[in-house]
Amino acid sequence: MKEARFYAATGDGVQCLLCPHRCRIKEGGRGLCRSRECRDGKLYALSYGRPCALAVDPVEKKPLNHLMPGTHCLSLSCTGCNLSCRWCQNSDISQVKPEETDSAEWSPEEIVDAAMRRSLPSIAYTYTEPFTWWEYMHDIAVLAHERGLKNILVSAGYVEKEPLQELLPYLDAANIDIKAMDDAICRKYCGASLAPVLENILAMHSAGVHVEITNLLVTGVNDSDEQVGALCKWMAGNGLQDVPLHFSRFFPRYRFTDVAPTPKPTLLKARDHAHSLGIKTIHLGNI
Repeated sequence: MKEARFYAATGDGVQCLLCPHRCRIKEGGRGLCRSRECRDGKLYALSYGRPCALAVDPVEKKPLNHLMPGTHCLSLSCTGCNLSCRWCQNSDISQVKPEETDSAEWSPEEIVDAAMRRSLPSIAYTYTEPFTWWEYMHDIAVLAHERGLKNILVSAGYVEKEPLQELLPYLDAANIDIKAMDDAICRKYCGASLAPVLENILAMHSAGVHVEITNLLVTGVNDSDEQVGALCKWMAGNGLQDVPLHFSRFFPRYRFTDVAPTPKPTLLKARDHAHSLGIKTIHLGNI
């Protein structure tokens, strides 16, 4: 546990300023991410230094196909997410409180040392939403940067500008998951708004971060020509036509189990549509 950054005291607790939810948290309460709690008028990051997942992955699994391809990264995660996607693939660690899953104590120094001992060139913050454990990610990223390791962010990109700007100098690459190009869909199925995500992708790209974008095509939700077209037109219209785009296949999970997996022809059609709209590099995932 560590005192959190980015919050302000209120009359009956605190207001978290980490993400656009801006949760008002009363004494003893927690934010929507479940991992930040108000105690004695201060906000604490409960999962600091306690990863619930630690693994060595191919960098392509993030997915990042254009950053040191063929190498492996040290992947880590703590519990917590500020979205509530009905089809979450990692709900057992993202949609729970820190005390509700197994974890182990790893200091930032120990994480970086583990990557160095295994001659891994990068560390990936992944599996859940890394911005909900910003303090831990930031402290690891600073040390990793000092020792010549690359820092990889795998995220939904739902964070306020100040925390993102403070992380950017240490961030080498990011894969950002755009849930849909319709704000109503994002709010209904994921509990978040779209605009901050798009703004943050542009900020990362402008800062020189290697960006790749993932779009999980969920059957009957965001897999229409209109939705795919809106994403590609936004990318092309903002100078992101060279950014690799990953269309991923949906499988029923969590609270969205009565919907069929994405048909493969849907992904192939999305790929062709994206190419026709000027997106140069497209990958199909989960097939």
